[in-house]
Amino acid sequence: MFDLRQLRYFVEVAETLSFTQAAQRLHISQPPLSQQIQALEADLGVRLLDRNRRRVALTEPGRIFLIEAKAILARAESARTVVAEAAAGFTGNLRLAYALSISFHRALPETLIRFSHAAAGVSLHLVEMPTNAQYDALLSGQIDVGLLRAPPEGVANARQLKMEVIDQEPLVLALPAGHRLAKQPTVTMADLAGERFVAPPRAYAATLIDRLNMLAGKANFRPNIYQEAQQIPSLLPLVAAGMGVALVPASLRAVTLDKVAFVTIDDPEAWMLLAVGWRADNTSPVLEIFLRTVREARAKLGLG
Repeated sequence: MFDLRQLRYFVEVAETLSFTQAAQRLHISQPPLSQQIQALEADLGVRLLDRNRRRVALTEPGRIFLIEAKAILARAESARTVVAEAAAGFTGNLRLAYALSISFHRALPETLIRFSHAAAGVSLHLVEMPTNAQYDALLSGQIDVGLLRAPPEGVANARQLKMEVIDQEPLVLALPAGHRLAKQPTVTMADLAGERFVAPPRAYAATLIDRLNMLAGKANFRPNIYQEAQQIPSLLPLVAAGMGVALVPASLRAVTLDKVAFVTIDDPEAWMLLAVGWRADNTSPVLEIFLRTVREARAKLGLG
């Protein structure tokens, strides 16, 4: 069967109608060029070129084969490009999960914008997922990478996972605008000992609930969870309605509600991690590009 080299040789001769010019363009001598064209014709069982000492001309089968040869060569070059781009991470798929509490953090859009520019041919599949569920999904291969809130402490097979911190995001207190503490520059956890809290169930936001319990424990009280909402952003309407106060990531300040005030908490441990996690044995070039864009976004935003 003919090979791509023979097709290139034939196309060059067919377009120049000169073995001498074709040989010069191909940087080979004329005898091996003639031999390859003869081998191609023998393999096809047809004469592609009429040639004598004065002229070279395409036969009718030669004209038809020229069209096909060019199409085959173009397809081969396209295949080469696709494979090279896939190897470099510029095409393919990436399954990204992110904790809902990260939705308003500026690192998320900055990373996604940078990734879309760096790997425009990659199909990005996004899904909201709590942090603990992300660890299971990473280990099982359901997702490739996650934006999450806590290290995989206590997670089975945690050594199979890697994590890099993007930000140590402050926690703030969201409270009704008319609350006695709403005009304070800062509050302490001790100031909140008698307050009602609104919070998500631990199954949906284990990191936040554990941090709330830890901070309250340091102030010698147990938080009174008066009302629950499954999603952290959904806490704010409950706060606005006067049902309680809420401990939330500082990025939720971007959500503007007239009846909600945000106050800084005076405690050095009032923060939550924002991190990127992936399976240690995932060597995908697409993942490498995503991790690079995460690091670039972190540097641009001055996080870490």
